[in-house]
Amino acid sequence: MGPRLSFVVIHALLAASLVLTSAPAAQAQIDCTRVKCLALTFDDGPGETTPALLKTLKQAGAKATFFLVGKQVERRPKIAKQVLAQGHAIGNHTYSHASLPTLLDDEIFTELESTQEIIEDATGRRPVMFRPPYGHTDDRVLAMAYQTELAQIMWTGTTLDWQLRDAKKIKAAVLRLAQRNGVILMHDTVPATVKAMPGIVKELKKRGYHLVTVSTLLRGKGPKSGESYF
Repeated sequence: MGPRLSFVVIHALLAASLVLTSAPAAQAQIDCTRVKCLALTFDDGPGETTPALLKTLKQAGAKATFFLVGKQVERRPKIAKQVLAQGHAIGNHTYSHASLPTLLDDEIFTELESTQEIIEDATGRRPVMFRPPYGHTDDRVLAMAYQTELAQIMWTGTTLDWQLRDAKKIKAAVLRLAQRNGVILMHDTVPATVKAMPGIVKELKKRGYHLVTVSTLLRGKGPKSGESYF
């Protein structure tokens, strides 16, 4: 390989590297003080239907936040890794989807910390956010979250998609709950939700929403360990 060819190859590799490293930055550059932002969040995965959801989001250029269950990540580590690789944010949703306030302090810690380790092993990234199953939380839960360096992320509206299980009704719920700087709770393990997503994303974009991660929505002001948001 001659000197000129070597230079061309090196230049191409550097250019590819810049594209890869700058892709997540594009999301961070969205200023939610200037444009209408909305965070779509998905709990309980990764599940069998998660790849189909990821495909929809990728085609639409939309980003979301996924709160992963530890035992589900153990079953599907490659899907968990794919979520992060496509530029979405990931969070901790405990290991067994337990109601945390019903547990002892050390049990809460184990639910959170074990999931941190499992997600990090699968994706190479240690989450900075968690969402308590069922929305059940208290001061003890927040104290354990602080110990595991996690911020608590709640929501401004929930679709109750696990109960509706109907694509048209889920879409209607999302559009009803959509608001600027809102955080909508859904589940990537509900097939009807995944089926509804192409129409949901299309309509939200038509209404002027930028679909961003929770981190982008917080505009650099969080998430901070032991604090609760939304």
